[in-house]
Parts: sequence; structure tokens; C-alpha cells
Amino acid sequence: MTTAAEFASDAGLYGPDSVTWRVHGDPSMALAGLRALLLQALHPLAMAGVAQHSDFRQDPWGRLFRTAEYVSVTTYGTTRDAERAGAKVRGIHRGLRGTEPESGREYRVNDPELLRWVHCVEAESFLTTAVRCGLRLTREEQDRYYAEQTVGAALVGLASEDVPDSVDAMADYYAQLRPQLTATAEARRAALFVLWPPMPAKVSLGTPARPAWVALASAAAAMLPRWARRLYGLPGIPTTDLAGTAAGLAFRRGALLVPRPLRHGPQVRGAYARLGLPLP
Repeated sequence: MTTAAEFASDAGLYGPDSVTWRVHGDPSMALAGLRALLLQALHPLAMAGVAQHSDFRQDPWGRLFRTAEYVSVTTYGTTRDAERAGAKVRGIHRGLRGTEPESGREYRVNDPELLRWVHCVEAESFLTTAVRCGLRLTREEQDRYYAEQTVGAALVGLASEDVPDSVDAMADYYAQLRPQLTATAEARRAALFVLWPPMPAKVSLGTPARPAWVALASAAAAMLPRWARRLYGLPGIPTTDLAGTAAGLAFRRGALLVPRPLRHGPQVRGAYARLGLPLP
């Protein structure tokens, strides 16, 4: 049983001196999460697993918030919190399998190759989006971020040595996977959900939620790699890169004007309070 003193001193898997705390606490995570969803969908087997074994169509907002909560808990929660969250995910994945409809290929949700893809897309999206939005990180710090993320990869059942631990290693991984990626019908439907999610009429018509979301999701799509945008039939040209970066910079600058207690979620606030540290 964890004592009060142990709880108060438990910085979790990464701690306040980590690059992970800086990246995952940055406002750019809102854009990064959407970019990750769009990129993950381009792996046919991973997309089939989501389509066949999750409720993202019935409850897209719930799934989005649960994913964000998982990242937040495993980043800022105690070591025990993070391990429990990982065990829950492994339990959900255990035994789930299916067939990708367009290729007829069979898959297991907990196949290490699929888990590695999801992990890498999330980590790469979180880091590159933060940098493009204006978070200043040296190349050494970016390498350190990927090295730190090998710890998080172990939570879902991956061997830490089997995931990229540097900028170059991540680039090599993408180069190896690109021939397997395509925008299936399921991927296109998922992308439409991200870009134009269902909203109650009174929210969509009576508030600025719809145009605000479209602007956010469009910026996330513009931040995809050029090859990924081309797979979706979106412009894969340098000017789109510039537009995505400009939108990201503007979004982050605006978000940083929000007072710290409102800008940070409960897990972030709780972690800094637990360790007796001021919010960044």
C-alpha cells in the first residue's frame, strides 16, 4: 500500500524534468491528437481494429476524451496510476481479432506491429506538432523525448527496445511502414468523423463550435506529412505545410494567453500540486 509520503514524492513515469512533461503539457496537444488520429487511420489493419472493436462512431467524443485521459494519466499520474491504465488497455485488447475487409487480412489488436504503429504515430505527432507550433526543443531534447516514450510503450505490452528512441529512428520507422499504408474506405470515414464530427443541432447552429472545430481539424490535417495528405487526396504541397504551421503558431499563442489553472487539465494540476511545484 502506498503511503502518503510515497504518493507525494511519486513523479510518475517521467517527472517534471522530462521533455515528456513539457510536450504533453503544451497547448499544441489539441492539434497533435487530431493529427495522430488521421495518421493512425492510414494503417489498414489498425483502422480495421478501431472500426470493428471500438465505439468511435456511436461515441466519437467519448473515445477522444478517453484517449486524452489515458495520455494524461500515464504522463502525470503516479507510477501506480500509469501501470493500472496500461493494464486496463492490455485487458481490453486481449483476444480481440478480426479481418480487414478490403484485403481480407486477419489481425490481432494486440499484435506488436499494430501496437508499435499506434505508439509511434502518437509520439511523433505529439512532438512534431509541438515543435511546429513553437515549443522550442533542441535536437538532443527531441531525441530524449523519444527515448522517454519507450517507457510508455511498455505499458501497452511493447518491448522498450523495439520502438524508435530518436528522431532518426522514428524517420527510419516511417520509411519502412509507408508501403503498407493506404486510405481505405474505413480510413476515409474516420477522417470525415475527425474533420466534421456529429454535433447536436443547438451546438452546431447556435454556437461557434462547428467553425472552431473545422479550423482546428483542418490545421491538424495540414500538419500531416505530405505523403499522408496525398493518400487522403489532400494537397501535398509545401504551401500547405506553411499554412498548417502558421495556424499552429497562432493557435498556441492564443492558448498561452489563457490563465495557467484553466489551461492545464486536472492531471497536470494534480501532478504539480502533488510534488509541491508551481504550474509552468
